Amino acid sequence: MKLPMGVTGFYEKLNEPPKIDEKQFKQFCFNIIINNGGKVLEFKAPQEETNFFDVKVNVFNKHLHILMNAHYPFLAFASDVNFGEVNFINEPQLYKQFSSFYYVLGTKELNEPLLTEQNELNSAELKQLAYWKPERIGDVIFNHWD
Repeated sequence: MKLPMGVTGFYEKLNEPPKIDEKQFKQFCFNIIINNGGKVLEFKAPQEETNFFDVKVNVFNKHLHILMNAHYPFLAFASDVNFGEVNFINEPQLYKQFSSFYYVLGTKELNEPLLTEQNELNSAELKQLAYWKPERIGDVIFNHWD
């Protein structure tokens, strides 16, 4: 997968990356989860040390996280989200429903090794990669860097 410039949330002076519409994303999350008999437990917007939304839900009798990159429409599911460690999972039922609106990433794609030469990352992002040393594509798209 080719990563676009600004996906990490780090950028150079005039090249600020786009931003996801938080209100729209929140509305999609609530509607889809409620329509599946679930409940949104927590909606966390990107913080200073994260570049993604983290929506904790209970649906299909299990707890999981819906993750959305703050800058590009990349969405993923996780069973656990801790500082510097995300356990990505596939959730086929939600995949189908969210893929009408966002690019939903599966575990195969998220767990691919990071190859920096295949990306469009800017120099500020490359500095972060050198410092944090992420190993997987998913660790770049959904990061806990500050």
